[in-house]
Amino acid sequence: MNKLKNKVAIVTGASKGIGAGIARQLAAEGAKVIVNYATGKTGADSVVADIEAAGGEAMAVAADVTNQREVEALVSSAIEHFGRLDIVVNNSGIYQFARIEETTEALYRKQFDINVLGPLLVCAAAVPHLEKGGSIINISSFVTRVFMAESAIYSGSKGAIDAITGVLARELGPRGIRVNAVNPGLVETEGTHATGAMGSDFQTWNEAQTPLGRIGQVQDIAPIVSYLASDDAGWVTGEVIMASGGMR
Repeated sequence: MNKLKNKVAIVTGASKGIGAGIARQLAAEGAKVIVNYATGKTGADSVVADIEAAGGEAMAVAADVTNQREVEALVSSAIEHFGRLDIVVNNSGIYQFARIEETTEALYRKQFDINVLGPLLVCAAAVPHLEKGGSIINISSFVTRVFMAESAIYSGSKGAIDAITGVLARELGPRGIRVNAVNPGLVETEGTHATGAMGSDFQTWNEAQTPLGRIGQVQDIAPIVSYLASDDAGWVTGEVIMASGGMR
């Protein structure tokens, strides 16, 4: 499977969870991958090791996506190490639910800086280097369709990502760059285990509301991203793909 052969990808927040799965999937399809991380060096190095053991090429690069200089250095590392850039996956994200009366400026800044400012800075730095036919994939969330109590800040940040996806698809289309979003439902990851979502009433509620009757796995999401990154999706841009097992 080499539909991404000779392409170079940056995946932000790729040291674990969905991002790690996406990095491995893109590499399995032939892409050379920059595995970005903020603090999880051990995890990022492990992802790189997995990719190299499978015969692929990857490099771990530290960068805080909310820091413009670090983002520019992240993009430069792809060009310097692999000679080009074709695919950008904006996966870095954070969530913290809270009742509306618990809203604080700090809580807002934390989520909007990573979830919204981060992808904007990454796109701004990457776009001048993207080859014609390049693809940007933003990882959003089903919360833009499924309105969950106590998620106003997080849902607002992901709603912004959906809107940004549409704007950039129109803005960058004439330059041959496609922009799409993938909106996962609840997915089992290290993060959802750490927050106690797995085995909780929240998981039970999700499974009951999902037509396919289960929560998602990383491997449910990664192939969708790989498709959007490939030439198979050459006529697809501005789309928001719900990957939630049918939950709406």
